[in-house]
Amino acid sequence: MPEKKSSGKQQQKSRNWAFVAYPDSVPADWKEILKQTGVQFAISPLHDKDIDPNEDEKKPHWHIIMAWGNGSTTYNVAERVAKSINGTIPIALAQIRGYYRYLTHKDNPEKFQYDEKNIITFNGFSILDFVELTKSEVHIIKKSLISLIQDNDYIEYVDFIDHLLFSGTPEQFDVGSQNTLFFNHYLTSRRNKMLEMKREAENETRRRE
Repeated sequence: MPEKKSSGKQQQKSRNWAFVAYPDSVPADWKEILKQTGVQFAISPLHDKDIDPNEDEKKPHWHIIMAWGNGSTTYNVAERVAKSINGTIPIALAQIRGYYRYLTHKDNPEKFQYDEKNIITFNGFSILDFVELTKSEVHIIKKSLISLIQDNDYIEYVDFIDHLLFSGTPEQFDVGSQNTLFFNHYLTSRRNKMLEMKREAENETRRRE
């Protein structure tokens, strides 16, 4: 009896796959189901403000990236995982960077911009394992971190890093921790400036008494 041939799609291989899941279709423990696969994965913020070309609201959904890491995974393996939570047909990703940015519409300013801090990851997934920040991206993140320091009136490096650890994105923590000298000098300068302003205010008060 001749061997049954698999379809081209079933033979498609990739380490990285993406699919979509809907709140009204997934089982209650869908995240745990994916977690038990042992595969690294990231889930977008809930896309509940997307608009289609007809200006109608799209059905709320999540975008999910799954990264098998070593070796290649065939389409039918990825499809079984997606089906386990009633997800859509998976698509192979040539690289993760672009799709990860799409989780928040980072490169689509005409679309609603979701907060990157609401991306959740499991089983050790880190975007920094798949991409290297460009100089311009590091520059933009540095500027945003300076604004964060100013908005929160941080004067100690430990408070700044604790914020990034618990509330920042992986990219923010990476830039903040890899540029210790820069941010520590900036925070020290802020602290010294605040102390100087306090001394001047106290001296002015004494002069008026």
